[in-house]
This record gives sequence, structure tokens and C-alpha cells, in this order.
Amino acid sequence: MENKHVAVEGIVPVEKVLYTGKTMTTGGRNGESRSDDGKLDITLTPPGFPGSGTNPEQLFAAGWSACFIGAIGKAGQVLNIRVPADTAVNAEVDLGTNDNGYQLQARLKVSLPGLDEQTAKALLEMAHQTCPYSKATRGNIDVTIRLA
Repeated sequence: MENKHVAVEGIVPVEKVLYTGKTMTTGGRNGESRSDDGKLDITLTPPGFPGSGTNPEQLFAAGWSACFIGAIGKAGQVLNIRVPADTAVNAEVDLGTNDNGYQLQARLKVSLPGLDEQTAKALLEMAHQTCPYSKATRGNIDVTIRLA
């Protein structure tokens, strides 16, 4: 298979790569996934099926929520707001179907203890604009972000 970069209209390519996550997955939703550095070594199990593995939706929820907390921290620096150390994001990623086939939708419920609603919402709005996962999903899936 030929390596070919396809430019998408309106998409600005990355100018400087900061990190590349590399994994190899075999067996799909009934398989295994491992990172090239050995730090990730997991068994995969389809959602709702017996087994001890995780699934792509859980992995996506974990990655997005971790990244979103980082984006909240960056927003706090820009807005000069001290972000609570116990900030938490509960992420839910649904796998479903519609007329176009399989589809994802997501909800992020963010806890920012000790911050007033206006301040917390300002952080969430900026974080959602800068978080790479939010950017990747914007306009592609239904996303709800709210304060806990």
C-alpha cells in the first residue's frame, strides 16, 4: 500500500510534530493493542460483551478527558485563573447507529470545585476551542460539555 498524504480543503496540516503515539492492534474489537514503547498493552473486548478487556470507546473517553484537563490548565494560564487541583472530567462516548451507519456521540461533565459558574464556563469554552480531541470531533459528532 502506498503512503499518500491527502490534503483536505480547509484543514491546516501540523507544522511541528510534538509526539507520535504508535500502536499495533490485532483482532479488532476482540483483539489486543500494544504501543511501540511497551507502556500500553491491553486486551480489547467489544462493548457489552463478557471479557476483561476495554474497548475503543472507553479508550477514546479516557484520552479525550485527559487531554481536556490539560486544555483547561492551559486556558487557566491564559485567563490567569487558578485551576483546582482536583479538576475532573467524566467522559461518556456512545457508539450508536443512524442513517449513515455507525456513529459516535459524547458528553463531557467537568468538575471545577471552588470556581464560580462564569469563571468555570470561560475555562470550558477556551479548553474546548484548544483541545485537539475537541477539534477533531467538532462538526463530526454530537458533543455536550457541561459543568458537574
